[in-house]
Amino acid sequence: MKIITLLISFITFTSITPLKNDIKKAKKPNIIYILADDMGYGDVSAYNTNSKIQTPHLDQLAADGLMFTDAHTSSSVCTPTRYGIITGRYNWRSTLKSGVLTGNSKALISPKRTTVAYMLKQQGYHTAFIGKWHLGWDWALKDENAPAKEGWDAKDFDNIDFSKPIQNGPKELGFDYSYGHSGSLDMAPYVYVENGMPTQVPDTVSSRGGKFHWWRKGPTSRDFIHEDVTPNFFRKSFKHIEEQAKTDQPFFLYLALPSPHTPILPTDEWQGKSNLNPYGDFVMMVDDYMGQLIKAIKDAGIEDNTLVVFTSDNGCSPAADIKGLEELGHYPSDKYRGHKADIFEGGHRVPFIVKWPDYIKKGIVSNDIICTTDFMATAADITNYKLSDSEGEDSYSMLPLFKKTNPKKPTREATVHHSINGSFAIRQGDWKLTMCPGSGGWSYPKPGNKEVIETLPKIQLYNLENDPGETTNLEANKPDKVKELKALLIKYIEEGRSTPGKPQSNDAIDFTWEQIDFVTQ
Repeated sequence: MKIITLLISFITFTSITPLKNDIKKAKKPNIIYILADDMGYGDVSAYNTNSKIQTPHLDQLAADGLMFTDAHTSSSVCTPTRYGIITGRYNWRSTLKSGVLTGNSKALISPKRTTVAYMLKQQGYHTAFIGKWHLGWDWALKDENAPAKEGWDAKDFDNIDFSKPIQNGPKELGFDYSYGHSGSLDMAPYVYVENGMPTQVPDTVSSRGGKFHWWRKGPTSRDFIHEDVTPNFFRKSFKHIEEQAKTDQPFFLYLALPSPHTPILPTDEWQGKSNLNPYGDFVMMVDDYMGQLIKAIKDAGIEDNTLVVFTSDNGCSPAADIKGLEELGHYPSDKYRGHKADIFEGGHRVPFIVKWPDYIKKGIVSNDIICTTDFMATAADITNYKLSDSEGEDSYSMLPLFKKTNPKKPTREATVHHSINGSFAIRQGDWKLTMCPGSGGWSYPKPGNKEVIETLPKIQLYNLENDPGETTNLEANKPDKVKELKALLIKYIEEGRSTPGKPQSNDAIDFTWEQIDFVTQ
């Protein structure tokens, strides 16, 4: 009896061992990447012990996998971060040096650039995008010669022919299946596009006011119901997971949520549940849907060999009424300064949770610095794809951290941060050098507040280990550290990459890149 038991144990152990220790011999995992929109570091209760918003499902995801405490988006606003996730390249290397795109913007990513979807497709994956795109695509136009409109006004969409397919969207960037809308949920047009084709021609114009619930005026399709967009994307994802699990092909699903970004629209059953405000309710709703997503993965029988990543595209937005939340004892950025749009930590430090039962042990916490651009190299590492010099120029593989979570030598040499107005910061170890005098964004002191800005040093240096709230500027006391970090930042900008490899070119522009004037100073 003992011999049989030992034999069964040996067989079980040897069948699992290759997956645990030799990923090159293992079956390729399914990969599901969930990107929340404007959810702060302190909005997930696993990250913030004093949180007034409870997120039991995200907490359980962290307990079942790996929680990164020092994860950063490549920008503190939507479009640039999404660019970095899809390409593994810092957003400011593109033609977009500041701000975000609109629902009417042209495609930002060239079809010639390798994306994580294209790369995984070449590696045998079925690839899908569901959700908020916000990277621009080319709508069909009624008059090709008409002047381009920005997309902030309802009349800017009059020249779009919604009866024809779009170009240079998810399909052209490597996604086999795609379903979503072009910009944020408060940006027109309010039209779903599936596999490159609008699902319905808009036949009305909608808008809404209110502190939390507003969206801009613009053309709206009858099948586009703002309150149901987040639930709809989750339902689509549940169905997609169920269908793909029945095949032998590994799949990649990029689920880009439009929530808890404005309009803040918790469904009836969640209204008032947080005892805070609609934003707190909306976060709780997203958490509940995440629980349903994890259940869908389990029910499909693919949990063990499915890599699930959950993160946010930047910090919490002031539209959530941060001041009001803080008065009730909830701090969306936890102990960190600032919020969405800022160069301060609250702008780009985000929750980042990874679960993969076949490869990652439960309950692991990593304090290593990672960036959302690192997904590209990680996916390449997992699937044994060798990135060329012109692919994923700012992407470091997180795969080693899935096993050895706090190595003596950091995975990244340094990490570059970027704010809504295009201001830069560089982080290495405990030190963070910021190349502007204020927030670079929407918190005090704002770039436009000249009376205050002109009284401040032009750069900021903080030791985040001793001063996570970025309260004491050490730039005057540490000139050597300033010089060292500035030189490294300039090197990254000029060489077109921050990873080892042959120097590359940043995208060509026909205007002055004002935010890098420090390069020649």
